[in-house]
Amino acid sequence: MRWEKELSVAKEAATEAGKKIIEIYNLGEFGTVYKDDCSPLTLADREANLVIMQKLKQKFPDYAILSEEEKDNGERLKNDYCFIVDPLDGTKEFIKRNGQFTVNIALSYKGKSVMGVIYVPVLEELYWASEKEGAYLSIRGKTERIQVSDRKKDIRVVMSNSHGCAEMDDLIRKNNLVNYVKMGSSLKGCVVAKGDAEIYYRFNPTMEWDTAAMQCIAEEAGAIFMQMDDTPMCYNRENCLNAKGFYIINCLENKMQV
Repeated sequence: MRWEKELSVAKEAATEAGKKIIEIYNLGEFGTVYKDDCSPLTLADREANLVIMQKLKQKFPDYAILSEEEKDNGERLKNDYCFIVDPLDGTKEFIKRNGQFTVNIALSYKGKSVMGVIYVPVLEELYWASEKEGAYLSIRGKTERIQVSDRKKDIRVVMSNSHGCAEMDDLIRKNNLVNYVKMGSSLKGCVVAKGDAEIYYRFNPTMEWDTAAMQCIAEEAGAIFMQMDDTPMCYNRENCLNAKGFYIINCLENKMQV
């Protein structure tokens, strides 16, 4: 396996960060502050970031790292290898205490997400994948390969819990979608990857660290992941904003009318 070492370290880092997040989650003292864009930042975000950054820098000193909680100086653009990290994806869900938050670690190589790890601290679920090696789910030591569903009727939709929009409402109406569930973080992509939903459309802007790990896992599970204009998503870009939106579908037949 080409990315075996990177995958092993990322799984370990995500799990350790998740344990730190749960410690703070159980204490109930989040130390929440707000960034310039009014998004929340908690002690759990900061502590998880420290765990991940320390481990990745120690094991891969020559790789670049793009993290939501680190200042970006642009030096990463010169590097073919870049870890893309969201230490706590779904901070709003963390604050709401609904358990729908994750740790995301991906590796991009020459702009492509080639390895992805997503850890769900509350459920102790670890999703992981690497290029051409399939996608997997490990729960307390038990591992199984995951695959998208083959469902084309009464399709199940997963959508954002905290980032609703008129475009998504229109999509549901235009396509007569009635079977849908709302949830937070990269869990939505994982749900499609393991066959518990068929489509996830996202119109609102996201960032590279929101999607990089999720994309690798979804694609290795057989999903189609594209930007809303049907072009591929690439990573380690100068502008980290995923401005075009994206969709994840289990098969081409379930591409929605937008």
